[in-house]
Amino acid sequence: MEMPHGLTSENGFPFAQTLVFPGPPAPLENGLGFDTPSPTEARDTPLGNGTVYSVASSPSDSCVKPLCHGGPEDRAAYGQGVKYVSAEEEEELACGWGAFTPGCLQLFNTPKGILLFLCMASFLQGMTVNGFINTVVTSIERRFDLRSYQSGLIASSYDIAACACLTFVSYFGGNGHKPRWLGWGVLVMGLGSLLFALPHFTTGRYAARFSEDMGACAANRSQACAQAASGLAGYRFVFMLGQFLHGVGATPLYTLGVTYLDENVKTNYSPVYIAVFYTAAILGPAAGYLVGGMFLNIYTEIGREIDITPENTHWVGAWWIGFLGAGAASLLISIPILGYPHRLPGSQRYIVMRVSEAHQLKDGSHKKASDPDFGKTVKDLPRSVLLLLKNPTFIFLCLAGATEATLIAGMSTFGPKFLESQFSLSASEAATFFGYLVVPAGGGGTFLGGFLVNKFKLRCSGIIKLCLLCTVSSLLAIFIFFIHCPNMPMAGVTQMYEGSALPGGRLNLSAACNAECGCLRETYSPVCGGDGVVYYSPCHAGCRASRRLGSGKKVYSECSCIAASRRSGPGEAEAGKCTSSCAKRPLLLFFMFVVILFTFLSSIPALTATLRCVSDRQRSFALGIQWIVVRTLGGIPGPIAFGSMIDKSCLLWQDQCGEQGSCYVYQNSAMSRYTLIAGLVYKVLGTTFFIVACLLYKPPPTESTPGSSGTSENGNSDLQESKPPLQTDEDQ
Repeated sequence: MEMPHGLTSENGFPFAQTLVFPGPPAPLENGLGFDTPSPTEARDTPLGNGTVYSVASSPSDSCVKPLCHGGPEDRAAYGQGVKYVSAEEEEELACGWGAFTPGCLQLFNTPKGILLFLCMASFLQGMTVNGFINTVVTSIERRFDLRSYQSGLIASSYDIAACACLTFVSYFGGNGHKPRWLGWGVLVMGLGSLLFALPHFTTGRYAARFSEDMGACAANRSQACAQAASGLAGYRFVFMLGQFLHGVGATPLYTLGVTYLDENVKTNYSPVYIAVFYTAAILGPAAGYLVGGMFLNIYTEIGREIDITPENTHWVGAWWIGFLGAGAASLLISIPILGYPHRLPGSQRYIVMRVSEAHQLKDGSHKKASDPDFGKTVKDLPRSVLLLLKNPTFIFLCLAGATEATLIAGMSTFGPKFLESQFSLSASEAATFFGYLVVPAGGGGTFLGGFLVNKFKLRCSGIIKLCLLCTVSSLLAIFIFFIHCPNMPMAGVTQMYEGSALPGGRLNLSAACNAECGCLRETYSPVCGGDGVVYYSPCHAGCRASRRLGSGKKVYSECSCIAASRRSGPGEAEAGKCTSSCAKRPLLLFFMFVVILFTFLSSIPALTATLRCVSDRQRSFALGIQWIVVRTLGGIPGPIAFGSMIDKSCLLWQDQCGEQGSCYVYQNSAMSRYTLIAGLVYKVLGTTFFIVACLLYKPPPTESTPGSSGTSENGNSDLQESKPPLQTDEDQ
């Protein structure tokens, strides 16, 4: 007799837990199939691997098909170790909290329902950690007198917490009640947001110490070096703890959340659900930048009248509002997530029809993960790690993910800075331009990657090839960084005040026209002169008066270093840098869009390949290990690597009381060159790792047996494993 494909543990059946379909069974007729029984015939019919099959009235009635054949001896042999469970246990799959399971909540007890709440959680996580945090760093540094390395420690606390918790959460959470881990994680994340906003309410009122006209000639005074320390720098530990809680709370979201979705939907629908989930996580930072920027236009002490504007370098916006809102929203979203069951109703049929695509080890040790008791205790942790380390496909997918994460982290951190320098934009304009690139390219690429896997019904090897194609495409597009926009002329930095080149490239911000102003390096407030030249500050341009136009634009006049021109009045300058008219801007933006698109296009396929190349019981743990590798080798060092290379192109450094601060002006040609080098190195490494993963992947053995349909729950040829036909008495 012929056995159903992929339903035996010897072929690495993808689930190792005892599976049950509660309800009355169907008696066999002639050993060929199942008929619907009467309600009085309450009996469970076992399949191989301890699976119990039933055709009672349930949401899974549509899946009632003859799954196996055989005589009584065969059924007895394959029914060993079956765990019989009563139909009443289906009530445990109701959505609610304890005994409180109202009927209205059951409308959300579906894959789309849990996807909705997980998308909300990932959106809030992205908006808070990758949006608000990056937006308010400058304001927090001003408000609490923090140095750049201290704010860097605050940002790194998230990754440190995630790396510390990933092994524990993914291992024990993967074998536990996933929605409870997810719900408590979102709740902890909300507490972290509330804690992050706490310092605003425990400190005194903030008062800007400088007037609007600071920086003009005869008013250029710096008090930064003479002021005593405010004593607020100790609040950095509160911010670090808040970020640490963010990292702890978000850890289950991208490990257990992904596997919970994957386990409760059809195999071919899984990439689409995961793509929607990750798309929400990508849209979160974009919303964080927009909403956070809006809040920063509000003074931190709401309701207090002041004489400075947001353009002033000492303005501190209402950085704390976003964290209060995100924290409250996270606490609310955690409540419904905590009410979900350990698996969704009807999901068992998808598990029964699932086919293992796990990489086959030569020594057969991958079969250990099929043991129902494997992974439930700490003693199995080393064996789980060893099984993953012996899986070369998984290892090289992790390394490829680390290279892609390095590019994504570096690009998200320094992408706005690149646009700001190349096109002579303000920081807010650069962030807006970059947002226009990331939202359609990143979000669209993420969703499109999952859609392609589902559309073409790709198996594991085909998915890896798709990742390789995307990586090669972005590798070719990255050569656009060969071109660059020229620097805008800047007096004393790129040219002399008279217009001639600087000898030896050395800075000289002093000239006869501003010698009487006593200008200081601590005050950097660039202005665009009527002659088209950028000046370090109104003082360095020799400006003595200022006025504000009806549009809100500030104009300086009586500038001794600026000659009269038709563009503006005699010796006038406008606040801000001069606008660049680079003709290469559309080309640069288009190919940057292509690089971002194909980089994100491979993210969901790579994640799907990772889920499929390991056994089902190791999926959560495998994602946890992968996130550790990606963060350790990519997410954490990525910005550092890109930052150190970009810093080599700096022309003008900030002077903080004799100490070197951040970079004010970059040499565009050098910045493009170093960006190209970094991009090429990581893209070539990523391409190599995907090639090796594809070559070393060893799928389960496939055999074509006569009369086998080999169809999955989607109606497509998805079952690739088969068993040799069982011999019956007639065959013998």
